[in-house]
Amino acid sequence: MTDQIPHPMSPQDCLVAIMVAVSASDETIRTAELVKIETAVNMLPVFSDYDIDRTRRVSQIVFDLFEQEDGLDALFGLIRVNLPERLNETAYALACDVAAADGSLAETELRLLEEIRYELNIDRLHAAAIERGSRARHVV
Repeated sequence: MTDQIPHPMSPQDCLVAIMVAVSASDETIRTAELVKIETAVNMLPVFSDYDIDRTRRVSQIVFDLFEQEDGLDALFGLIRVNLPERLNETAYALACDVAAADGSLAETELRLLEEIRYELNIDRLHAAAIERGSRARHVV
């Protein structure tokens, strides 16, 4: 029997990477966004067995990729390989929550959300419902 080589990123790492990418997309990582990421990792069942110390490593991977010309494509490649399809809507919901956390959406955040929708093959009606839920949770 052969041992399987573990993926470099767990499904939870992929969720964290998406949240960090949305936060960093406008080149300003706000405290509200960091709190949203930390709260998600600490509270959501999908992260129940996740080592929170991995968030720093995953964040660094995202930052390193964002410095490369095709870094976003590389990030989406990692996510396509390592994120189970059943978590695609979860990933999009987390991305929307992080984007909405600071009360405003920058154009770069909106473009990245659009790309995430496309890359994760999120149905437009489902995306609209997820987006509306995020807006409702983050109304000021």
